[in-house]
Parts: sequence; C-alpha cells; structure tokens
Amino acid sequence: MADQLKNKLGSCAIVLAVVEGDKVSLIAGVSKDKTGQIKAGDLVNFVATQVGGKGGGKPDLAQAGGNDPSGLSAALAKVPAWIQAQLGA
Repeated sequence: MADQLKNKLGSCAIVLAVVEGDKVSLIAGVSKDKTGQIKAGDLVNFVATQVGGKGGGKPDLAQAGGNDPSGLSAALAKVPAWIQAQLGA
C-alpha cells in the first residue's frame, strides 16, 4: 500500500499506522526524489519512539512497531512539522 501511495502521490513522504490491541505497526515511505532530504527510517523512528517502539529499513521504505497506541495520534500530528524541518522550510 505504501508503494502504491508513493506512486500515486508523486513527490511525497507518508506514514501509515495500524493499531491492533496494544500493538502499533508503522510504515513510512519517501519518494525517491526526497530521500536526499528525508529518510524513511528516520521518519518511522520519529513516530515509533513516541509509541514505545523502534524500527528501520531503506531510505525509501521503513517499518516499525510499538506498544503504546495511546501516543499515536499525537505522534502523527507532529509528522508534518518534522518533515518541514527536514526539508529546511
């Protein structure tokens, strides 16, 4: 799904999250043209550390997990500002 969204959106950085019970699963994707500024592993870890987890992957696609779903909404709300900071905006 992350790859399909990247292809559809073009130049982008995305984070997808799923909560199942007390587990959070995350995936981050970054379009190839933005991997020089934003690394998917850094992005997914930014969210994961706020939900009690960690992760990693390639510059354009990374996965993470966590065990504190209560922090997910706040973590996702911080993503746009984090991305803007990486872009130097």
